[in-house]
Order: sequence, then structure tokens, then C-alpha cells
Amino acid sequence: MKKIKNLVIGGIESKVLILILSAAILITAAFLGATLYQSNTLAKLTEETSARQQAAISEITSSVMDQVVEQGLDRSTQLEAMLANELFHGLKTRVEMLGDYAQKLFEDPEGSPQADWAVPDPAQNGEVTAQVILADGVDAASVASRLGTAANMSDLMVSLFGVSDVTNSCFVALPEGAFLVVDDRSSSKFADDGTQVAYDPRTRPWYRQAVEQGGLIFTDVEIDAFTGDIGIVCAMPVYVGGKLEAVVGSDLFLTSMQAAVQSSDENGGFLFVVNQAGHVVFSPKTEGPYRVLSASEAVDLRQSEDVELAALVADAMREKTDVRRVDGCYMIGAPMETVGWALIAAFREDIAAQPVEMLQERYGQIQQEAVVAYRSRSRRANTSAILLLVLLVLVLCSGALLLGKRIVQPLNTITRRISELSTGNLEFRMEDAYRTGDEIEVLAESFASLSHKTVQYVDEVRRVTAEKERIGTELHMANQIQESVLPSIFPAFPDRPEFDLYATMEPAKEVGGDFYDFFLIDDDHLCLVMADVSGKGVPAALFMMISKVIVQSCAMLGKSAAEILTKTNEALCSNNQVEMFVTVWVGILEISTGRLTAANAGHEYPILQNPGGRFEVLKDKHGFVIGGMEGAKYREYEIDLAPGARLFLYTDGVPEAMDAEGRMFGLERTLEVLNNAPDATPRQSLEAVRRAVGGFVRSAEQFDDMTMLCLKYNGRADAE
Repeated sequence: MKKIKNLVIGGIESKVLILILSAAILITAAFLGATLYQSNTLAKLTEETSARQQAAISEITSSVMDQVVEQGLDRSTQLEAMLANELFHGLKTRVEMLGDYAQKLFEDPEGSPQADWAVPDPAQNGEVTAQVILADGVDAASVASRLGTAANMSDLMVSLFGVSDVTNSCFVALPEGAFLVVDDRSSSKFADDGTQVAYDPRTRPWYRQAVEQGGLIFTDVEIDAFTGDIGIVCAMPVYVGGKLEAVVGSDLFLTSMQAAVQSSDENGGFLFVVNQAGHVVFSPKTEGPYRVLSASEAVDLRQSEDVELAALVADAMREKTDVRRVDGCYMIGAPMETVGWALIAAFREDIAAQPVEMLQERYGQIQQEAVVAYRSRSRRANTSAILLLVLLVLVLCSGALLLGKRIVQPLNTITRRISELSTGNLEFRMEDAYRTGDEIEVLAESFASLSHKTVQYVDEVRRVTAEKERIGTELHMANQIQESVLPSIFPAFPDRPEFDLYATMEPAKEVGGDFYDFFLIDDDHLCLVMADVSGKGVPAALFMMISKVIVQSCAMLGKSAAEILTKTNEALCSNNQVEMFVTVWVGILEISTGRLTAANAGHEYPILQNPGGRFEVLKDKHGFVIGGMEGAKYREYEIDLAPGARLFLYTDGVPEAMDAEGRMFGLERTLEVLNNAPDATPRQSLEAVRRAVGGFVRSAEQFDDMTMLCLKYNGRADAE
């Protein structure tokens, strides 16, 4: 195995990581394939439908030209408005997607890596790239972190940019004056002399309008700052906790719409577009009420003196109108609901003819066929995606089972070999079954090393039975070995101010069966363990070390508190010929929230103090002892620790400590000592209990190991 920083290459952690990554890649590929399939199906269907519509319209129009005027107005207006509305609706959908993604990024900026970003490069002109432009006076270093978060959207914006060939750009604007834009016109960001064009997004109408309205907006027709082409911008603000984090948006070129409207003035018919203010924004006419004027000069057609025209424009902004006679023309209007505009088609009465019912019937038939075809293909695509996902789940489950078997089987073998140790054979030896190349092999080597040292120690004791001083020395060495496996450096986590803890273990003999443990499973989860092995002396110490390592190994695999006890019980019950057992309390603290998930296997009740309150016994749910019965199940419970809460854990050596008259110290005295100094540090609390127990038992011999652990939860706010 190789260790790179905190990751052990070849270890259990890396194997689980590889499995998860593989699963993620497979699932992503599956969804991507299904999405591409559906997209291709929809695109093909759209092309086929469009082609059939064009063919049908051309066929009928050429044969019944004298009857098509009114129906042609209705159909063409609805179709043009629908296409234009779909264009704007697509723009709105893309902006909403950008907004949703930005919301997630800025709500949890630490949950995503800092992505790379770059300034415009003229050499990349014609390539779709993400470019960062800073307003005058904005220091790049001051917004680097924020830009790194926003740059995670680059790939999404590049994908959305290619959805429509009239898309001008997709962008994210930060309130600090930074502008991340995706387009294929890098050279437009530079002047003729090669200097970069100054641009402050906060001064643009779309930015101000989105912030003022606090939601998704469409601007009026405006001139693009970089290309000079006309277009429309859709933008929306992104707020987190009431604070503006960014404004995201996208814009479209409207040159094709303008050209289409300009070319519509032929054969007696023409089109014009009215915006949400009732102003004509596109029209082929240069005179009369339908000409295009500046915003300051334009007249709201809904207030026109021509009552029929005013009513038509007002109605067209709400819904598709019927064909009406206005100003000597047949007119019909249809709304572009997404932007609140209306498209109005006109045809002179002296040229118009009666409507053509064949056109409506044919068009409706094509639409219905398209809907039926789309639903059929969509069902097939969904079925394929579901089958693929089911197959992936089966593959992942099989992989997880194989990996779990590879992890648990060597642990069971280790436990069985240790349980088979007897007086005549106390040495645990390495076997090929333990050479897994990960932490299990390290564990077995540690057992073998410890077992070898223990055998050496026993042989030495036998040789020097008469030498009591030598025996004491050897037992002291065993005590040091045992103490070395318990965390004893305090403060244990000096860089984690969210909590403070302290623990002690005082064996009744040279070596004991009690143990405590605490370790970080990850940056946000702290595991706490308090345990008491049956019996005393070296066997209890060996069983204690086995139990400690198995508990820690299961916890580091990401198991819950109940699963840790269940897996440890399975390992220890396997061939437990010495019939030893251990009581265990396990708790996993989610540091960021204070939520403590715990499970109890026959151990003493924990003692809890809420902020400002008194220490009280928490009578939790007890399960059976570990190693006592195969198949035992354990239940877990949760405690919400508020900042300032304290948790006191102990073994029975504390309340059952007896004086010379056989009286026990008891839980009531323990609570009294703790409540006498409710604001003491964890270390002070443990020292106070130890002094109180010593003063109570006095000269009486210590009956049992005395182990204690105290945790004070400070909380995220105090830590910051």
C-alpha cells in the first residue's frame, strides 16, 4: 500500500472510493445516453413534423390561393408566434436552469471545487469558450474564490449555448463587478487597437431590471454591447439567505426575426411585432401607426384612436384572436406569452380571399400525428432507460457484496484464530488469508506482532516466576503496550474548536479490560467509544485490543452506530471459545449539527448535560453484550447536542467503586460531583470525579478498571 496525504492507495478507503466513482460514472453515462437518445428522437420528430407542415401548407396554398387568406392569416400568425414564443421559452428555460444551478453552487460553495477561469483571448475567436471580464477597478484576486465557484457553470453554459443557433451568449454576473460569459466571439471583447473593451455588468439594463424586480425578466429590444446587433436578454437574480449572489442570463439575436418581419411586406400582407408596452418593435412599414419609433416617441397601440386596432392589440397580448377587419385589412394576432409580446399579421381586404378549411384540417392532422409519434418514442426511450438503470443497480449490488465479503471474511478468520488461542498456544501467526494488501493485512500484522510480544512476555514470566520484581517490570511493560493503543494526547484535536474532550483509563490491575476511543471518521463525523471487557488481566487486555480494532475498522467503513455493534458482534462471536464478551457504547457525532447517533450494547447509561442545565442520566436503549450471542440486533437513537452541551461516559468501575465497608460510590454521588461544577472543562470534570472516588474508597483496594470520557460540544457558531 502507498499513502498519499490522507488517502491510502490500495486500502479499504480507496477501494470503496473506486466503487463509488465507478458507480457514478456508470449512472452518469446511462442517464447521458438516455438523454441523448430522447433529445435525438425529439429533434428528429421536430424536423419530420416541420417538413410535413411545410409540404402541406405549400401544397394547399398553391391549389386554393384564392380561398386561403383568412385561414392563412390565422395559421401563419399562430405558427410564427408559437415559434417565436418557443424561442423565448427556450431562452427562459435555459436561464432557469442556470439559476437553479447557481442557487445550488452559492448555497454550498465549499461543496464544489474551485473551477478554472480565464480572460478573453482573441486567438479563440470562433470557439465556444467561457471568458471572465472585470469592471474597471475590480481586483481579480478579490473575486477569485467567487469566480472559482461560478466557473463550475462553464460546462453547462457551453452546452446551453449550442442549443440554439441564435443564442448570443450565456452569462453569470457577480455583484462585485465580475462577468463570466460563454460565446464564440472572443475578438468582440477587444477594440481595434487591441485593448479590451470596458464592461461593467451592473450598469446594464438587464442587471438592474432583474435586481429591481427580484425575479426572471425579459428586457426590451436592445443593442448588444459587444457586437452591435439587436437582441433580447433574459436574466434572473440568485439570492442566498436574502443576499444577492449573482445575476444569470442569456440573450438571443433578433436579427432573423427582424429580417423575417421586414421581408413579410409582399403580396398584400405584412407582419409587425408589438412589445409588452404596446410599442411596435419590428415592422416593414415606414409610415402610419405600424412604423417603428424610438421608445420615447412610440405610441401604445392599445391607446390608439382606432378602437378596433386598440382592441386587437390588447387581445393579442392575452390570447390568439380571431380574424378581424381593422384599418382596411384582415388582421389577426397571437401572443408570445413568455415575453408578453404579440405578433400581428395583416392582409389587405382587396386582396384577401375566404379562409381555407383544408389548411386547418391538414395542419391539425399533422400535429396529432406528431404528438402520437412523440409519445410512442418517448415511452420506448423511458423503458430503455429504466432497464439500463435496473441492470446498473444489479451490477453495483453484486460489486458491493463481493467487496463486503472480501472485507469481512479475513476479519472473521482473525477473530476465530484469536478465539482459538489457549494457554499452550498464545501466538497469533500471519496466514495467506490475511494478505489482502489493505488495512486488514496491517491489522493482522499488528495482531501477530502483539501476539508474538505477548508470547515472549509469558515465556519470560515463566522463567522468572521467583523474581517478583521482574514480573512487576514485565506487567508494567504490558500496561504501557495497552496504554499506547489508547489515545492519550490532549487536546486531541487542537484544530477543531467545535468540541473539546478528555478521557482517562485507570486499570485495577497492571492491564485492564476497559477501553475508550475517539477518532474522526471524516471532517464532519466524530466517533466515540466506551467499552468494558469481561474479566481482568492479559486475556481481557487482548480481547479489549481485538474489540477496539474491529470497532474502529467498522466505523471507518462508514457504518452506523448499530451496524458497528452488529458487525463487531459477528466477528467476535465467530468461534468464541473463551466465551468472553464486552459491553460497548458507540456514538457518532455529526459535528456541524450536533446530532449524536448512538447505540448501547449492555453498557452503563450515559450522563448528559444540556446547556444551562444539570447533568442527568440518559436511560437509553440497551442491546445484548458484544460476543455473547450470535445474531444479536442493536437499535440506535439520536441526541441533538446544543452548543454548550456535555456528555459523560464511564465504565462500571466508577459507580461500583467500594469503600472498606462495602458501600458503592453510586450514580447519585457521580451526578452530584458533576453538578457541583457544571461549567468545568471535560478534563476538570474527570479529575473532580476521580478525586471524589478516591476520597470515598480511601484505602480500599480498587475493585474494577475505572474509565471515563467527557465531551463538550461547542457548536459551529462558537467555533467560528
